Amino acid sequence: MVNKSTDLIASFAKGLRVIACFGGETPRLSISDVAGMTGLDRATTRRCLLTLHAEGYADYDGKYFTLTPQVLRLGMSALASLPLPQIVQPWLDQLAERIGQSCSVSILDGHEIVYLARAAQKRVMSIGLMPGSRLPAFCTSMGRVLLAALPPEKARMLIDASDLTPRTAMSLTEPDEIMVRIALCRSEGYAIIDQEIEIGLRSIAVPVYNGRGEVVAALNSGMAASQGDPADLARDYLPSLLKAQSGLRRVL
Repeated sequence: MVNKSTDLIASFAKGLRVIACFGGETPRLSISDVAGMTGLDRATTRRCLLTLHAEGYADYDGKYFTLTPQVLRLGMSALASLPLPQIVQPWLDQLAERIGQSCSVSILDGHEIVYLARAAQKRVMSIGLMPGSRLPAFCTSMGRVLLAALPPEKARMLIDASDLTPRTAMSLTEPDEIMVRIALCRSEGYAIIDQEIEIGLRSIAVPVYNGRGEVVAALNSGMAASQGDPADLARDYLPSLLKAQSGLRRVL
């Protein structure tokens, strides 16, 4: 269906652009900040932000706006409407219980991964992860699995568009080197990350396929880096991940 201009609500679109400005690195923004990020004029930006404040979606201290937890209802409602989280959660719970490690499923959204479901066993990361959490794709095991499912030129485009600021001293930051790791993941069918997203964390991920053989998500398990050598992850955890992968393929 082709949308006509009369079918669209321009003010609603502007409000969505304003909400999208807020993130982990930009939690507090002024009217000038948001105007510069969206390209909207100050008057329009001010009205959008004050509307969010009036509806309870933003706090305002007189200079800076911050989103309130009420905004999570928008994202969580969208996630809850997807069948995938409901399908994978029992498999995640079973897998996490079997291997004694936290397990997650995510999808790719631009150059980030978005967590759809999670079964937590042990708190390894300093930040709490939950459905709706986002992390960079280039330095996460699930991100590399999902990038590997794309045509190489598309994956490279997303890498080039990413903020490659290193998260740790072990983070890969050269696009060519990251593409080599993505190609290795494509050939081996899994990805291992050793402390690139956070010191003390390792993870291993595999793609999640539907019945047509299409990659629809990624499945991973994260564990403390103190547990053996990175090379041991495939030996110790890959069989269980592949078993869950096979089961999910039958039901998706």
